[in-house]
Amino acid sequence: MSENSETPDGMASGPSETAAASAGAPATPQGPQPEPLRFFGTTWVAHDGHYGLRRAGAAVGALAAAVAACFLLRFAYEGLEIADIGSFVNVLVVLMFAVCSAIAFRKTWEGFSRRPADPAREEALRGLKAIGFVGSLLAYFFRTFTEAPGEKLRRTEYEEALARYTKRRASRTGNPAARRKKRPRA
Repeated sequence: MSENSETPDGMASGPSETAAASAGAPATPQGPQPEPLRFFGTTWVAHDGHYGLRRAGAAVGALAAAVAACFLLRFAYEGLEIADIGSFVNVLVVLMFAVCSAIAFRKTWEGFSRRPADPAREEALRGLKAIGFVGSLLAYFFRTFTEAPGEKLRRTEYEEALARYTKRRASRTGNPAARRKKRPRA
């Protein structure tokens, strides 16, 4: 049983770093934290934790998923041919998937470099991007050759937040209650 009966876990009340360190809990670093990326976590910050292997794995996985999706679409197209519904509908389906894939590729590629200006519009395009999922997978595949998809955007935002934080911390040095007021000279 701990000396402080109000805290059953044995930690002293109050958010001191020494109490957290003595209890074995990792201290949460102060300041802005990097936003984790899918499949990469926060390894993109310092390119540690097998970052290169993760990028290679993401590239292979995205390409394999795109190839599997193309086979799936091929089987669906063969089903339409077997149903003998007409060449006009066959061409229309192929054209629809091609256009949706191109739009999904473009929107996914843009999403890696900037946040959407109008989130409502992006929400409206969600169905179109779902139909053109092959384009999104290919955008993810090609982006992994240069960086983790979304790394540049997250790095820019993180560095800006870190700069604002350090600037804010630098301007607040000392205890304001301990400052002495300047007396006017007579």
